[in-house]
Amino acid sequence: MADDRRQEQEALLKRQRDAFTASRPESMAMRKDRIKRAMALLKEHAEEFCKTMSADFGNRAMEQSMLTDIAGTVGAGKHALKNMDKWAKPEKRPVQFPLGLLGAKAEVRYEPKGVIGILSPWNFPVNLAFSPLMQVLAAGNRAMIKPSEFTERTSLLMAELVAEYFTPDEVAVVTGGPEVAAAFTELQFDHLVFTGSTPTGRLVMQAAAKNLVPVTLELGGKSPVIMGRSADFEKAGERIALGKMMNAGQICLSPDYMYVPEDKQDEAVAGVSKGVANLYPTLLENDDYASIVSDRHFERLQGLVEDAREQGAEVIEVNPGNEDFANANQRKMPLNIVKNVTDEMKVMQEEIFGPVLPVKTYKAIDQAVDYVNEHDRPLGLYYFGDDKDEQERVLTRTISGGVTTNDVIFHVSMEDLPFGGVGPSGMGSYHAIEGFREFSHARAVYHQPKIDIAKLGGFKPPYGKATVKAAATMMK
Repeated sequence: MADDRRQEQEALLKRQRDAFTASRPESMAMRKDRIKRAMALLKEHAEEFCKTMSADFGNRAMEQSMLTDIAGTVGAGKHALKNMDKWAKPEKRPVQFPLGLLGAKAEVRYEPKGVIGILSPWNFPVNLAFSPLMQVLAAGNRAMIKPSEFTERTSLLMAELVAEYFTPDEVAVVTGGPEVAAAFTELQFDHLVFTGSTPTGRLVMQAAAKNLVPVTLELGGKSPVIMGRSADFEKAGERIALGKMMNAGQICLSPDYMYVPEDKQDEAVAGVSKGVANLYPTLLENDDYASIVSDRHFERLQGLVEDAREQGAEVIEVNPGNEDFANANQRKMPLNIVKNVTDEMKVMQEEIFGPVLPVKTYKAIDQAVDYVNEHDRPLGLYYFGDDKDEQERVLTRTISGGVTTNDVIFHVSMEDLPFGGVGPSGMGSYHAIEGFREFSHARAVYHQPKIDIAKLGGFKPPYGKATVKAAATMMK
């Protein structure tokens, strides 16, 4: 079975690459047409997608999916359509004096790479496949998408619809389990985009390295929230609650832990708890609150809380409606705020990816800064407070993929900001002009004038005075 599927993927890749090569140079109008079709696919089947995602999760609000997976992704398409002509323009570059006077010219052309593989995850199954696709198409590439098997119904629907709106040599979807994904990572793509966990990211990069395939890795990590003493703890609490509870915390940019002033810990915790209660007065029968995607993931999250409790942490269950979760036959989990955490606890070692929020305290803000610097570079970093000097101190002394101040997650929704990680939270980025360039080859082109530049520059043997003079001039 595995061999058949591997051959099928290889045949598909060959078909796309042959079509790509045969169609060069392809017009911008053709690229735009593909983006418009991708947008039409999403708009015309929005409701079907949202229902399917809800079925895959067990429960997920139609409205949330409409915002995060459909509207947000259509927005990425619109943004590409509006800017791609500008992004794709060749850039004139200066040449060294006096070459310009002699008629030499230089330019950088942003050209398509070819066929790009997109390995997308389950947490935003439509957005994280189609958002990079918009930029992949804007840059003039073909694409093969391998969506997650955890959201199987959504992946099958995606495969069905893509086949309706695109020819297989333009965009194709490959579905299947881990074996199919492993074969996919070993294909000789011209570029590979992977969104998922850091451990899987390592394996993807290893597989891509065999064929020297360049990668964009959108990974995760433990994105900290640092609260300054000047923060409005009630307002901040609600914003953190919103970011942490959306999609039940199954977001790569979800605030992973909070670092608060020692004397303000209770205020900070109360702010988040109150925020949860305002947004979700009940959880079990509340369609606005998503389920955990699978039993395995649910058990893992319960295990993180248990492990912390056994090692002496204090766990506060935020359960505004006093509901009985123990006997509920669904994967709904209330927010667990975990105090007195140590680095020995799993909850401080793994990316949480669910409704569990550890809290650490500091005497001076530099303790929080040092803690962030001693650990893997996170995908996001969040600072709350009105002290601009302190905010700058936190930003200039730490490194993270992106930052939102006085809120969480929002930087990813800005179309004109690049989105990506750094170090263990990823490499490369998409969104904005950076995304277009990520999926383009910056090709250097130099136009030599008629005059004999090599002779003038002392490059021609026999070497003599001209050579010595040219070297001396260059070193002045």
